[in-house]
Order: sequence, then C-alpha cells, then structure tokens
Amino acid sequence: MTDKTPASADAAADKIGAEGVADVPLGHNERDLSGAVGKIIFFTCVCYTLLHLYALNVSPIETWAFRIIHVAGGLVVGFALIAAFTLDRQTQPAPLSPLQWAARVPTSLAIVLAAAGIAYAWFSRMVLGELPPNWLLPQVAWALALGTGAAVISSWIWRTGHNRHIFWADRVLMLSAIVVAAYLLFVLGRWRMAAGTPMAGQTEFLVALAGVVLIMELTRRVAGLALIIITAVFLAYAFAGPWLPGILEHRGYSMQRFFTYIYTDNGILGPTTAVSSTYIILFITFAAFLQASRVGDYFVNFAFAAAGRARGGPAKVAVFASGLMGMINGTSAGNVVATGSLTIPLMKKVGYHPRSAGGIEAAASTGGQIVPPIMGAGAFIMAEVTGIPYTDIAIAALIPAALYFLSIYFMVDLEARREGMSGLSKDQLPVFSQMIKQVYLFLPIIILVSTLFMGYSVIRAGTLAMVSAAVVSWLTPYRMGIRALLEALSLGARMAIPLIAVCACAGIIVGVISLTGVGARFASMLLGIADASHMLALFFAMCISILLGMGMPTTAAYAVAASVVAPGLQQIGIPPLVAHFFVFYYAVLSAITPPVALAGYAAAAISGTDPLKTAVTSFKFGLAAFIVPFMFFYSPALLMEGSWGEVLRVFITASAGIYLLAAAIQGWFLNGSVNRVQRCMLLVAALAMIAGGLLTDAIGIGLSALVLFWQLATRRTALAS
Repeated sequence: MTDKTPASADAAADKIGAEGVADVPLGHNERDLSGAVGKIIFFTCVCYTLLHLYALNVSPIETWAFRIIHVAGGLVVGFALIAAFTLDRQTQPAPLSPLQWAARVPTSLAIVLAAAGIAYAWFSRMVLGELPPNWLLPQVAWALALGTGAAVISSWIWRTGHNRHIFWADRVLMLSAIVVAAYLLFVLGRWRMAAGTPMAGQTEFLVALAGVVLIMELTRRVAGLALIIITAVFLAYAFAGPWLPGILEHRGYSMQRFFTYIYTDNGILGPTTAVSSTYIILFITFAAFLQASRVGDYFVNFAFAAAGRARGGPAKVAVFASGLMGMINGTSAGNVVATGSLTIPLMKKVGYHPRSAGGIEAAASTGGQIVPPIMGAGAFIMAEVTGIPYTDIAIAALIPAALYFLSIYFMVDLEARREGMSGLSKDQLPVFSQMIKQVYLFLPIIILVSTLFMGYSVIRAGTLAMVSAAVVSWLTPYRMGIRALLEALSLGARMAIPLIAVCACAGIIVGVISLTGVGARFASMLLGIADASHMLALFFAMCISILLGMGMPTTAAYAVAASVVAPGLQQIGIPPLVAHFFVFYYAVLSAITPPVALAGYAAAAISGTDPLKTAVTSFKFGLAAFIVPFMFFYSPALLMEGSWGEVLRVFITASAGIYLLAAAIQGWFLNGSVNRVQRCMLLVAALAMIAGGLLTDAIGIGLSALVLFWQLATRRTALAS
C-alpha cells in the first residue's frame, strides 16, 4: 500500500532512464507496515490529508483547533511509521522479557486511564450537559505526563527491530498525542486566556509538557539530534536567564508559565505550524501527485536528454535535475537521495572522483530549496512572517536561484575542462525529441505559476495544480485511478510528517525567542556592529544563520534564523525582503556547510565516501554561492527591486563575477589553467564584479582581461619554444 522502496545507488544500465527515481525511499528507521495495521495507517493517512484539503478549500476549521488537530495527527502517524532507532528489517519479533512487561503494563494503563478520563469529560459536556468532576482533569494530566515519559524511555531502552508492526511503546505515544489534543480542545477557551500567564496551573503545565516531549521525540526520530540539541539549549536558556551575562540575561520563568506559553500561537501553534498545516501539507501532497503521475521521473529524464552529452554530462544533469526536482521536494537530503542514486554512479563512471560526485550532487540538491515556485516551503514561512505576498517572494527568488545554479554549473564545467572529461554517448540517453513531445508533463507546474499570477490564493492555486497532475497522468501510461489517488493522498501525509514535526519543534525555539526577548537584544547588538561596518554586521549575521541552521532541515533553520537574525538586519536599515532572503539563503546553504552538512552526508552514503570529506567537497562546489546574499544588500535589483535595465545589468555582472570566482577556485579560466597570481587576480575581479557598481565592474573587467592576455602571451611563448 505504499510507493516507498529502500534507497538504492545501483549504477544505471546501458540505456539510462529515471523510472522510479522520484519514489520516496524508506528512511533507516521507517516501518513498512503490512496487514490490517498497514491498512489502518494507510487510510488514516488518507483521511488526514483529506481533512486538510477539506478545511483549506471547503469549510475552514477554527484556527487553534485546526493546528492542534494538525500536530496531533502528525504525531499519531509519525509514531506509527517512524521507529525510535534504525530498523533491522531482517529481525523477527522476539517475545517480551519480564522487565519489558513490567514497564509496558503500568505505562499502557496510565495512558488508557488518561484517555478514558478525557473521553468521560467530553461525554459529560456533550451528552450529560454538565462539567466533569474537578478532580478528573488533574488526574488525566498526571497519568498523561507519567505515561508519556515512561513510553519514550521504553522506546529508547528496548529497540525493537521489527519492520511490519508498531512497537507497544509507540502505540502508547500515539494514544498520548490523541489525549493531548483532546484535552487542549476541551479547555480551548480557558487555554487561550490562561496559557503563558500566572493563571496557568499544574494541570496545564503537565499536558503542555507531555505535548512538548512528544514533539521533540518525533523530531529526533525524523531529523536527528542536531535540532533537538539546539532546542534543548533554548529550553535551558529560558530557565537559566537570571544567571547569564550581558544581552543573554532575562528574569526567568516558572515551569507552568513557560510550557503553557510554548503551546500557544506564540510557539508551537504559531507561524511555523500555521505554514505546515496549510502550505506544506498542500504542496507536499501536490508533490505526491506529481510522483504518482511520474512527472518527477520526467524531470530527470528531461535533464539527461538536455545535458547528458555535455562535458561532464552526469554532473550537469545533477544540476538541472536537482533544480527541477527541488520544485517538488521538501528537503535537500531528500533531493540528494532522489536524484543522486542515479547521477552519482554516472558521474563516477565518466571520471569524477567519488567524493566530487557526492559533493556536486549535495550542492546541486541543496539549491532546489530556493527554486520557485515551492522553494522547499521556505517561501511560505517568509510570506507568513513578513506579510509580503507570496507571488512577490517567488518573483524575487528567480535571479538568486539562477545565480546559485550558475555557480554550481560553472564549478562543474571548469572541473570537467580541467580534467578533460567527456559526456555520455547519445545512445545511452533519452531521446530529446521524445522528451519535447512530453513537455505537457510540465503542465501542473505551469498551472500553479499561472494561477498564482492570475490572482488566485496560494491554497487554491496549489489545489488546482494538484488536480491537474491527476488529469495529466491520463496522458501517460501511469493513469491515476481511485487506488492511485488514495496512494498519493497517503503518500502526501507520509512525506509531510518530517516537516510537520520539524515545524512544531522550530515553534518551540520561536516561542523561547519571543518570550525571552533575545531576538530584540540580538538586533540591538547587530545595530551596534553596523555603526562600525555594515559588511561586518552582515558577516556576523551570515555566521549566526549558518550556525543556527547546521544539522537542521531548511524550514526549521529559516524559521529560527528569521526570528533571531532578520529583525536585526531590518533595524540596521535593510528592507524586509532583502533581510529575509539573506537569512533564507544561508539557512539553505547550512545543508552543505561542514561539520554538520545533512545534504553532504546523504550524498556520502550513496557515493561510498567519507561523510566529512564529502561535506567539505560540497562546500567547495557551493562556495561561489556563499557570496550571492551579500549581493542582495549591495544590489537589491537582484531581487527584482529596480528598473528592468538595472536588473539586467546587475544580473549579467553578477553572473560574470560568479564565473570568475569559480575560475579562481578551480584554477581554470576559459580554456587554460591559471597560476596562483592569476587566481588571486581572478578572485579580486570576481569580488569587484559582484559588488555591482559601475567602477567596480570596470575594475573586474580590466583584471579578467589582463589575466586573459597573460594566458595568451604564455601560450604563444610556449608554442614558440
């Protein structure tokens, strides 16, 4: 009942095709449920997606209630599908030990009692028309908190390796998530007023604590420890404030006030969950429909047909395919797995070092997060936080995305020239004329973009594009019938779970920043630095954005950096769009920044190389892109802010600057190698061109011309001798 298959990096056959390349692989700890349990979870996923589509397009649900249900549903499906640790898919289930039974019985009993208690509370209100006894809800909260904690610890101690069934502790956690949501919905009116204030009591604290623990545990399972460690640091900061120096100091908060505040629209139920419950779930489902109709495969085949014969062909295919796949893929690491399983072996085949092959794929796949119209969900959070219309953000992203992929393309091409590589033979590749005949498969993307610019809301445009993907499938051998539609809806929920967990966890960090005011104090510090130098302030902001994003998915990285760094940039006079794009770009690039580079690590697993060395190589290939955000500040025309003539001039000079920078890094300029002095000259020329002024452009052109004449003179001398 699933489209997922275990990840593979098998080399392509003689005739290259991308069939199934867009299928989402099973994670290392993701269950492949079967039998009755598998069917129940399958239809739960279908209903979860349909509920969102119904609420977004037909009958809206009250905002807080909708977000509570959204998070709870994500937790239920997440704990059903994602095990606490890596699964050994060959292991058969073993009988429970006496010690495990001793933990299972009281833990399960506690959560069952909590569920029964909150069910009786609802029954009393809805059927009997009276409030439950005063002692009931406190008992529910205690049972919930104790049972949740015991279940989490049990899932760590007893690491079940069975792939086809849900571990008993995870079933307890699923029920805990339902109890948390049922309690919050039951007391929603009071929760709005009391949460985060001295009115919040122990009962509210225990329920909020259980909810935070559930979110952090699922986030650990889907995103690893990096985000959890950062979240734990922020949680500790909320209580350690009175003892910290300087701008970090704050008066501290009680447990009751802090945890209930976190579970409001200032934290978990705030902007990040607002985006995951609307745009992310919608566009992830859209991506699932594109995969079911095999449009993702077409993207990769189209890239092979267009660029496969070029010098270093598979590497350039990786650049093109990753850009196309990035429009429909939510994560950089997921993009690496989707396209890299095909492109990395082929890059090795034509002569790229395995580490270079992995680095190229990681750098290219990371860029998919900045490709409009979807931009890995980051654009939707940006629109939510800034109030800037989504269409304006998508337009502004065009040139930055083009510059990013130009920088990767130049790096790849210059390495291929330097090493004397060739492309793939024509008979190995898809026929370009046949790919052109199937260009109608781009129709869902075209409909999405056109409806957005016709004035439709993002939700309506995304829904129409999703429907068009199903319609387009009828023009292919992969027609979507009822079964395929249900599988796409189920796959949409499964694909969304990591982002839902990450967004909820990022909401915890955003809540801490909001409650403690550290973001405002950081902004004041940036303002002080900017008095000395704007460049120094931007460099400091870049470092903080990358540091906050290390090991975190792009969505969470941007959400946190937007709360900490972007306000400071705005205070020093940078327009909101420029400030947020600056932060967003570096949040994306954190995926290829050592030592914690998620995209680099994913590529290393496919290329069979050392993860850290592969991450360093991906950083090298993306190095030219690290300059681009500074260009936003010095040349806002790159974000379409200015006349068309100004935009065109800045784009051309920036592109030239990026080429010169790539030439300096690779040691190859036009058709010949360059020595160290020439590389330094090219580096200065690149920075001058990137600055964007007329005088600096002239300096850049002059220096690059000087290097060219030096090359020609050296070549003539060599020929003469």
